[in-house]
Amino acid sequence: MKKGDFLVATPSIIGDYNFHRSCVLMVDVKESGSIGFIVNKKLEYTLDDLMENISTPFPVFYGGPVEQDNLFFTHILGDLVPNSIQIDNDLFWSGDLASVLDLIESGKLGQNQIRFFLGYSGWSKGQLKSEFEDKSWVISDIIKSNDWMEKNTEEFWKNEMRALGGRYLLWSNAPNNPISN
Repeated sequence: MKKGDFLVATPSIIGDYNFHRSCVLMVDVKESGSIGFIVNKKLEYTLDDLMENISTPFPVFYGGPVEQDNLFFTHILGDLVPNSIQIDNDLFWSGDLASVLDLIESGKLGQNQIRFFLGYSGWSKGQLKSEFEDKSWVISDIIKSNDWMEKNTEEFWKNEMRALGGRYLLWSNAPNNPISN
């Protein structure tokens, strides 16, 4: 696994609300631990609900269970956002928030160029390896690094399950709560 990979939660992760039907963009992968953001769980809040100096209602997503009161972001702006950290090719995370806010308010930044998250997903040394051994995750090589910002987040996980095919195809049509079936 490497930065820029997408983890798709398998049905074996049922019961963990944080990651149930989640797709996670990995932004930092090290032996000592890894960081990612859940990209398909849009919150009811928008950026203008969370920040006083913003008038544009950019969507905000649930990034994960760690530091849920902190705002994080990924983007394709590169050098336009000082101190950005490169993930993969034209994909970055973090950087100078004041620059991002200026770009938003000046209309130079669209919703398909940046994604905001409350919280992040983090794994300590060996934790993610153990979850792979438990078959809780599969790495998707289907998602192109920047295409994901334009996809319908409500159908994201389901579409990834379909694309993985095989045994995952059945789960793509399963109800959100199998007990409801």
